[in-house]
Amino acid sequence: MEEPVATREFESLSDGASDDDLPLTLPADGGGSIRKGCDPFAQTQRSKLQHRRARINQQINKEMRMRAGAENLFRATTNNKVKETVALELSFVNSNLQLLKEELEELNSNMEVYQTDSEAINVPMIPLGLKETKEVDFTVPIQDFICEHYGEDSSLYDKEIKELMELRQAMRTPSRNQAGLELLMEYYNQLYYLDQRFFSAHKNLGVHFHWYDSLTGVPSSQRSLAFEKGSVLFNIGALYTQIGARQDRSVTAGIDRAIDAFQRAAGAFNYLKENFSNAPSLDMSALSLGMLVRLMVAQVQECVFERITLTAQETNFGSRLHLAQEAAQVSDVYSLVQQTMTQPLMKDYVPFSWASMVQVKSEHFRALAHYYGAVALCDHTLSADEDECEEEEEEEAFLRFYVNVPAGQTVNQILQDPEKRRKLGKAHLRRAVMKHEEAIRVHSLCKILRKMDILQDVLSQTHKCSLEKYLELDREDDFDETAEAPEIQAQTQQKPDVTPLNFSSVQVSDVFQRLGPLSVFCARARWGPVRLICLQRREGGLGLTLRGDSPVLVAGVVPGGCAEEAGLREGDYIVAVDEHDCKWAKHGEVVHLLMSCSDRGVEISVVTLHSQDTQVERKAVMLSHCSDKENSRQHLLGGAKGQSSASLLNWSRKKKRESGGVAKKLGSTFSLSFGNLRDTEAMS
Repeated sequence: MEEPVATREFESLSDGASDDDLPLTLPADGGGSIRKGCDPFAQTQRSKLQHRRARINQQINKEMRMRAGAENLFRATTNNKVKETVALELSFVNSNLQLLKEELEELNSNMEVYQTDSEAINVPMIPLGLKETKEVDFTVPIQDFICEHYGEDSSLYDKEIKELMELRQAMRTPSRNQAGLELLMEYYNQLYYLDQRFFSAHKNLGVHFHWYDSLTGVPSSQRSLAFEKGSVLFNIGALYTQIGARQDRSVTAGIDRAIDAFQRAAGAFNYLKENFSNAPSLDMSALSLGMLVRLMVAQVQECVFERITLTAQETNFGSRLHLAQEAAQVSDVYSLVQQTMTQPLMKDYVPFSWASMVQVKSEHFRALAHYYGAVALCDHTLSADEDECEEEEEEEAFLRFYVNVPAGQTVNQILQDPEKRRKLGKAHLRRAVMKHEEAIRVHSLCKILRKMDILQDVLSQTHKCSLEKYLELDREDDFDETAEAPEIQAQTQQKPDVTPLNFSSVQVSDVFQRLGPLSVFCARARWGPVRLICLQRREGGLGLTLRGDSPVLVAGVVPGGCAEEAGLREGDYIVAVDEHDCKWAKHGEVVHLLMSCSDRGVEISVVTLHSQDTQVERKAVMLSHCSDKENSRQHLLGGAKGQSSASLLNWSRKKKRESGGVAKKLGSTFSLSFGNLRDTEAMS
């Protein structure tokens, strides 16, 4: 039976008074987790949009299952009447899928929901919707693994399992701000611990992760934790695009925030592209991620242009030329995005409104480049009091302005002759008007873009400016045909950066920390059942040697001694002393507990590591855990950062043992082999 993603349905996207995200704090019993998501029932425009996406994803999933069943029946049956009935049913299912796909595409194209509430007129940005996922119940699989692998009572970890599931549930609805990003990053970092604790190379945990394609809604399901990691990282990038799109770009601070958000989105998508292969869904394929990286870079370049137009104080010749070249740069990067979107696999995958918007922007900014070029030529004339140095600077700037200098004319001739400047400026304006009209034409062909009033206002306003400027330069005695304007050389003062993700920016602690230090108590290790050893102190001591911390290792057992007779073996790990948990205990703490035993003796719980080469494994673990700093929170987070890239390759965990340094704490060896306990304490 299909699980409902949500239980309340909203009819429209226009009745929400505000698009602010309403936070929802889920109950938690400790751990300092963020665990804040949006209220899924809050009537904001963004939540309604995501809710409708979730509903359509469920319907697409149902129709695809019906289609798969019908296709199997069609191939299996030999009855012609059944074949005809199934073929008819398939036609209905395919029609329904097409309608659902179109409805989802319209939702993905609803860019206005994510834009800023500012009244400033700016070209809208293209944000991404979040990938939807079904609920996951970790309870039974983790309980079984704790019982079988760690040999503990799984009911003791109900609180941790609940905390993990609450964190994942909150992660499904992150708020559109820094808290939402931290929530996603916290869950991603927690997946590192989950991978180390419960995802063994010898046994699959049996948890299926279901995620829907961001653009098509096609469901994908895998048992690999890497699929979960990749999907969360995709949503981090998508959330950055939404944060970037909502910034008020009428002020420099808002533009800077938008630039930062889009650069971080590009970093998230680029990270996925470099570290994932054989993606189960098209939105996380290398081709799609490459397209998204280019799209984010283009939107950063657009923000750079907007900041220059906002902060530019000078209106001299050189600054106008620079502004024209910046606009040409924006046009070029959007042309590159357009080429990527028209590739075979992407052409039918990318929403038509996205492709149309990218083409509109490419034409729009090319028109602005020619407009500012014309303004530079026609509105600024060389004065007699300009010194030679200024003239040289202007000539040099103009020399770099074109891809190819107009034939038959020198730079100095054009700059010194007002009539030549007017004619060349008129040629640029003619080109600008044509580009504006092309942008308006492409805009008019897309139904979704036609609904965006702000985009219509921008295109109309810029077209009007270019046309008025052209008519201002036009003269009745211009009988010569207007020359073709040369191509403007694209150039920018600030190239966009692809900002990598900082996985250590959100500090997290292992939810299942009570299982013991991760360097020893992990899914890769194979343990025997917990053994209870009763030691009775004799005159010669307990007859054992201890080494290391967290947990303490039995480094040696004296032949014929008390420990050997009780069944203690070299290589055992002490996990409890008289029912006192010692998995995280330091060397001195365990020694103190053993020394404090009464005349009746002491009961210690131990576990034994099993391996094909037990002796080699025992020595390696003994050395590594003695010096392993992974028990500290900072190193664990560093491990999460360092392992992420490798573990995502081929959508599966890279089976590589964490390697600590060589033993640095061999001096912390405590011997209980000779004499009584109190005598040996002085030796430690």
